[in-house]
Amino acid sequence: MFDKIEQAHLNELHVRCDEETGLKALIAIHNTRLGPAIGGCRCIPYPNDDAAMEDAIRLAKGMSYKAALAGLPQGGGKSVLIQPKHFKNRQAYFKKFGEFVDSLNGRYITSLDSGTSISDMNAIAQSTRYVSGTEADGCNPSPITALGVVEGIKIAVQFKLNRDELKNLHVAIQGVGHVGMVIAEQLFKLGVKLTVTDINQDALKHCQQKFNATVVSPSAIFDVPCDVFCPCGLGGIINDTTIERLQCTIVAGSANNQLHEDIHGQQLHDRKILYAPDFIINAGGLIHVSYIHNKQSLDEIHHKTLQIKDTLNKVFTRSTQEGLSCNVIANQLAEQILYH
Repeated sequence: MFDKIEQAHLNELHVRCDEETGLKALIAIHNTRLGPAIGGCRCIPYPNDDAAMEDAIRLAKGMSYKAALAGLPQGGGKSVLIQPKHFKNRQAYFKKFGEFVDSLNGRYITSLDSGTSISDMNAIAQSTRYVSGTEADGCNPSPITALGVVEGIKIAVQFKLNRDELKNLHVAIQGVGHVGMVIAEQLFKLGVKLTVTDINQDALKHCQQKFNATVVSPSAIFDVPCDVFCPCGLGGIINDTTIERLQCTIVAGSANNQLHEDIHGQQLHDRKILYAPDFIINAGGLIHVSYIHNKQSLDEIHHKTLQIKDTLNKVFTRSTQEGLSCNVIANQLAEQILYH
């Protein structure tokens, strides 16, 4: 355990178990040099406790890098809740988790993530003020995340394909949930041809009917010839099994931790596939959560999110100049801010 903590340069790892509600939770705080750690509350099933811990550590580190390169006054953190087979009382469960968050005295601020909802955030808010994404604050990070991703796709297309518009390009979207669906809608309005996949059949039907999208199975999405592969599901999908199957020139999407290992970023680089580092391109949601928590306006949120394309352009340019993969360049830029 401590090896993993040291390798990730994690500052704190907190664990809470509550038998009455069934809560089994971890909060990882990676770095607070720039401000209080901020990061979503993930509640999904895990095969074992080690897998949950590794996810918390990896995600918290990603949030630190994301906040640093987005220029936010925040550190990075993440909470991972091992979803029980059956909730005894979901509201009580998340209210108890809120007590856990509150016990850290503001060093960690939580929000929405995979497996959690606005009603869950409302329950957390009964126990702590260190939460965003409730009905009271109106913080829904999905549209802003999508805005940043679409802007990121635009700059990647401009850089790699020397095109100033997306019309008639082909984008394959893996996952059309809260963020992926908004990305699909925005790209459709820009004249993009879409291929999509998801396990949610209703979402796929919506994409077919509203965006004229082609639907493929989850296993087939990697084999689709396209200009942009847009991962919008869970992480680790660029890996030894999938990377050779990609038939795209750009990888740019909203999922966290898209690369299973750093070496896969180098492999994309070697195949001349331009990779938009996930913790840069999907930072819109974190920007929204941070700015809402700090009482800033929607105009300020939009303005800050549009700057994502400038950071990506800097990474793409340095990658070309220095012959290093985009993920390595992005890591270097973040580490200069966090550790120097």
